[in-house]
Amino acid sequence: MGTTTIPSVLAINEKHLVEALFVHASIGILVTNESGEIILANPFLLERFHYKAEELLGKKVEMLIPPRVHQRHTIHRQQFIAHLQNRPMGAGMDLFGIRKDGTEFPVEVSLCHYSNTTGQFVVAFVNDITIRKTDEQEIRRLNDKLEMKVEERTRQLQDTLHKLEESKEELTRALGKEKELNELKSRFVSLASHEFRTPLSTVLSSAYLIQQYPTTEDLPKRQKHIDRIISSVSTLTDILNDFLSVGKIEEGKIAVKPATFNVKDFIIRILEEIRNIQKPGQQISYQHHGPELILLDATLLKHILLNLVSNAIKFSPEQSHITVNSQFDGDKLNLSVKDHGIGIPVEEQQHLFERFFRAGNAIHIQGTGLGLHIVAKYAELMNGRIHCDSRQHEGTDMQVTFTIPEAMEIPDEG
Repeated sequence: MGTTTIPSVLAINEKHLVEALFVHASIGILVTNESGEIILANPFLLERFHYKAEELLGKKVEMLIPPRVHQRHTIHRQQFIAHLQNRPMGAGMDLFGIRKDGTEFPVEVSLCHYSNTTGQFVVAFVNDITIRKTDEQEIRRLNDKLEMKVEERTRQLQDTLHKLEESKEELTRALGKEKELNELKSRFVSLASHEFRTPLSTVLSSAYLIQQYPTTEDLPKRQKHIDRIISSVSTLTDILNDFLSVGKIEEGKIAVKPATFNVKDFIIRILEEIRNIQKPGQQISYQHHGPELILLDATLLKHILLNLVSNAIKFSPEQSHITVNSQFDGDKLNLSVKDHGIGIPVEEQQHLFERFFRAGNAIHIQGTGLGLHIVAKYAELMNGRIHCDSRQHEGTDMQVTFTIPEAMEIPDEG
C-alpha cells in the first residue's frame, strides 16, 4: 500500500503546486503551440492585457503585440520553433505589448519550450516593465539634465579660464609696458646725465663769461657766448621734445590731422629754416616731381623731414653735398634725403629704428638715438614706411614712402 500511495500523493501535490504557481504568479505566463496559437494564459497576463481567457485562447500570439511588428515577429517565432533554445527574447531591443484597447506598454519576454506526445510548445514569461522604463527615462532625463549642467559648468569654466588667460596676457603686456617704461626712464637718466651735461656746462660757462665783457667794445665776444647759450638751449629742447614725442607715441596720443598743402613749397620753406645749422661749405639741393598738392599731416611730415635733413647735416663733413627729392604720382609720395657722410654699418642697420639706438661709428656724435624711431612711427601713422640704403664711409640714402588712400587723393589743379 505504502509504495503505491506515496507517489500518487506527490503527483497530486505537484499538480496543485504548478497550478498555484501559474495562477498566482506575479508575471505573465503564456503558452503557445508550434503554430503560434495561444493555448494557455495565466490571470496576471490576462489582467495586464485586459483580456478574458476565452478572447485569447486559439488566437495567434501576434494578437498581443503591435501590428507594425507582426510580420517580423512571425519570422522570429518560426525560427525559434525550428531551433528550440531557451533564451530571452529581443535582447537589446525595446519590446512592446498591446492591450485590448490598443494602448502599448513596454515588456520584457523570456522564452522556454517543452514537448510531449501532442507536439512542441513554447512558454513565454512576459513582464510589464512600465515602471522600470519610466524610472529609466527619469534617470536619462536627470542624466541629460546633469550633462547639460556639466556642459554649462564646463563652458563657464572654459570662459573663466579664457578670461584668466586674457587677464594673464594683459598683465604680461602691462608688465612689459612697465618694464619698457622703467627701461625708458633708466635710459633717459643715463642719457640726460651725458647729453645734458655738455650744453648745461656751455650755458653756465658762457653766462659767466658774458659778465666779463661789460663794455660796448666787448659786444662781439658777448654775442658769441649768447649764440652758444641759444644753441645749447636749443639742443636741450630737442632732446626733451624727442622724449615727449616718444611718450605720446607710446600712449597713442598722436592724432593724424591731414590737410591739403603744396608739398614743394612746404619742403622749400623747411630747408630754408634749417640752413642755419649747416656746416661750412655744405650744400643742399632739392627737386620735386609730379603734382604738388597733397593731403597729409603737415606737422608730422615736417618733423620727419627736419630729422632726416638734420641727420644728414650732422653726419656729413664740411664741403659735402646733400640731396633732397620728392615725387608724387597721385597714389604715393616718395621723399628721399641722401648724404655722403659716415654711413651706417650694414650689420647694425636692422636696429636703426629702435629706441636709443646709436650706430657704433656715431657714439661720439651728439644725439639721443630717438630721432629715427620717432620718424618711423610718424611715417607709420601716415600710412607710410621708411627704408635706409647705407654703406659705411659712403653715405646714407633715407627714403620715406607714403601711400595715399584713394579717399585722400587730390585732383590736379588743371
